[in-house]
Amino acid sequence: MHGLINRSIQSFTCHTYGHARWLAVTEAAGLNFSEFEAMLIYDEDLSRGVLTALSVELERDVTDVLEDLGTFLVSNPNVESLRRLLRFGGVNYTEFLHSLDDLPDRARLAVSDLNLPALELREHAAGHFSLTCQAGLQGFGSVMLGVLRAMADDYGALVVLAHYGGSNGTEVIDITLIESAWTEGRSFDLGTRIE
Repeated sequence: MHGLINRSIQSFTCHTYGHARWLAVTEAAGLNFSEFEAMLIYDEDLSRGVLTALSVELERDVTDVLEDLGTFLVSNPNVESLRRLLRFGGVNYTEFLHSLDDLPDRARLAVSDLNLPALELREHAAGHFSLTCQAGLQGFGSVMLGVLRAMADDYGALVVLAHYGGSNGTEVIDITLIESAWTEGRSFDLGTRIE
């Protein structure tokens, strides 16, 4: 698994629960180190072991932890670059949803060896969508659920989301957009500011 993903899990844990709990997780997972290098590739079993240890440490289901990770990746100011990457998808939540099919390719533009599972958005009716996360990273659908919730807040949209399993490792998220301009949302500028 790409070190950037493992590093995100580490950052999420340290910022949300504290460094001491992260050290407890690394010890329980049997790691002989406590810091992931963002640009290295790690064995997927090692990453699964870290997530399992984190789930046990927090006394929470892995899917809930992964959803919180997805929310953290969008809402935490320390990872603003991911929010920017996602906001380039459109000026409103509907446009953002339609841009998700291209997200794995956009991520590879930023980090060439980061391979995210394919995403496929289907619009079933006005305001009703489903997002299919193809087989790949186990639990990626739960991370995307957190991302979708946080992005709805970011755009000021009111949505109802439900996560469903699928077949052959795919995961499906049901998305009902109730109101696209429910609240003001967070400000966003296309250009970055240099101070």
